[in-house]
Amino acid sequence: MSQKRGMPVTDAAADAPTTPRKGSKLPLILGVFLAMAGASGGFFTVRAGLFGGGESHIAADPAAPLPDIAFVEVDPIIASLPDDRVLRFRAQLEVVAPHVGEVQKMMPRVVDVMNGYLRALEPADFQHPAVLPRLRGQLLRRVQVVVGDGRVRDVLIMEFVLS
Repeated sequence: MSQKRGMPVTDAAADAPTTPRKGSKLPLILGVFLAMAGASGGFFTVRAGLFGGGESHIAADPAAPLPDIAFVEVDPIIASLPDDRVLRFRAQLEVVAPHVGEVQKMMPRVVDVMNGYLRALEPADFQHPAVLPRLRGQLLRRVQVVVGDGRVRDVLIMEFVLS
């Protein structure tokens, strides 16, 4: 038997095509089912007010009396950001009406804490789709530390312009 030059001797088993083994689709179907069940369960839990809702700021009954609140305007803030952009920011505080005077007295500290937080933001923070709700939550927490719990109910962002 002669072997041609340049042609290696091969094993017949190595030349046979290999077909990948198909996996079961059960994990995929189970994963999709569990994701849908979790999403719908989470939706109905939040919708029913059992989680994450806390006290609603929107009256369910249009004839119900509105809460005793007032809005206190925060001085406009212009903050230069690390990436040479400028943020123009304006807000109002939703205040429990009997505490309006106390909150107005602390307004220089409120503006200072807001200004400090806004200037510390990184450019990547503005890329997140939920930037405004996150800012509202962080600012509200800081304002409540300054003026005390139970006085300010919410921070309303009136103007938020990056240039």
